[in-house]
Amino acid sequence: MIYDLTPPITSATKVWPGDTPLSREMVCEIEKGATVTLSAIRATVHLGAHADGPNHYTPSGQGIGERPLHYYLGRCHVVQAPGTRGRRVGIDDIGGTTGIGRLTAKRVLIRTDSFPDPTDWNTDFAGLEPSLVDALHEKGVVTIGVDTPSVDTQDSKDLPAHNAFRRHDMAILEGLTLKDVPLGLYELIALPLRLIGFDASPVRAVLRTLD
Repeated sequence: MIYDLTPPITSATKVWPGDTPLSREMVCEIEKGATVTLSAIRATVHLGAHADGPNHYTPSGQGIGERPLHYYLGRCHVVQAPGTRGRRVGIDDIGGTTGIGRLTAKRVLIRTDSFPDPTDWNTDFAGLEPSLVDALHEKGVVTIGVDTPSVDTQDSKDLPAHNAFRRHDMAILEGLTLKDVPLGLYELIALPLRLIGFDASPVRAVLRTLD
């Protein structure tokens, strides 16, 4: 079975305040007599489900197109952190050290349910505690994904969670839709476009159940 973690991308999809919303420019249309329909897209690369490149939060970091693909493909755990809206998710929210100790995959997706509607922006979505990122790194995790627009809270200026990812050279997935996904172990496929030098890329993120 396949679970699609990618929210629909439309003109109603909200983006980070001040960023570039989605728009579509029609170059030519079959309905208007053209041989084919052609269109151009303008939008932030942090659109919907997306992967951050390290150069988004590190001046000397890689662009998303230069990142190795193993971060975005492979075995993955989906865990839940209930009741975290308006604050950061900590180690205890995903079962403490015992919960982390049970994880066997190198990729972890954290369901917070704190950003329920991508077309209706709420500012109190959950972020991640840097100590949680550190603990998952110690467990061997290389990628963390969240169902929010950012791994840091909206009012954060020093971006402590992003900096924890930077220290450990871990990968970030944001904007996932996890509300209909049962907790457990899956295969993650969330490949970014090979946008050389770019600070992020939209992804079509899916989970495939394991035999």
